[in-house]
Amino acid sequence: MKKNVTAAMIVIGDEILSGRTKDLNTGHLADIMTAIGIDLTEVRIVADDEPAIVAAVNALRSAYTYVFTTGGIGPTHDDITADAVSRAFGVECRYDERAYAMLEAFYAKREIEFTDARKRMARMPAGAEHIENPISLAPGFRIENVHVMAGVPTIFQAMLDNVVPTLTTGTKLLSESVHCPYGEGVIGELLAAIQKEHPETIIGSYPKYRDGSFWTELVVRARDPQRLAAAKQAIETMVAGLEGSKGM
Repeated sequence: MKKNVTAAMIVIGDEILSGRTKDLNTGHLADIMTAIGIDLTEVRIVADDEPAIVAAVNALRSAYTYVFTTGGIGPTHDDITADAVSRAFGVECRYDERAYAMLEAFYAKREIEFTDARKRMARMPAGAEHIENPISLAPGFRIENVHVMAGVPTIFQAMLDNVVPTLTTGTKLLSESVHCPYGEGVIGELLAAIQKEHPETIIGSYPKYRDGSFWTELVVRARDPQRLAAAKQAIETMVAGLEGSKGM
């Protein structure tokens, strides 16, 4: 069995924290990571503050197989992610020759001035590798296990599509659901006992309310199909044994 591969995400931007912009990238990354067997274990939202970004990058890159960042690589003064990541790795943030040439040609072809602001999008840590951007050309970058990508969801998704084939993937987490017509207050202790008996699984409890009644969706996850089936059977037996129970 493959070993577990883990990931963390850093969402960068004052606009996310203020609510002016709604984060759509976390859900997309979670879906993709789950599909390829990588455990997205932690997500941090960080302001446009260089020390805060540096601290987050350094904390997470040593703790997880991969780190993904979104936001802060555009042309404006508050786009400081390249500077912060460079500082986290202790390398110079400089114009990347290939990125600079690509952007210069891109704007020249459209007869648009290649301003100092637009040149900022060619800056990245020394030694970083490009993450191609098929939508607006300005690349993201990878340095060691940190992948730095745009915050605009369509661009982030396109960049991530180019990153995924380069990743080491893990064993996919399998899941099964069991409908439970009782509330969490009824099943809490019994479910905890089942979790203890099946430590190689992850059992989630998700309360629901419909038509005046409470019920619970129980989801069991595991990498080994036999352990998954055993835990699911235990949960189904528990639910069957509760027939006639009442309460939340």
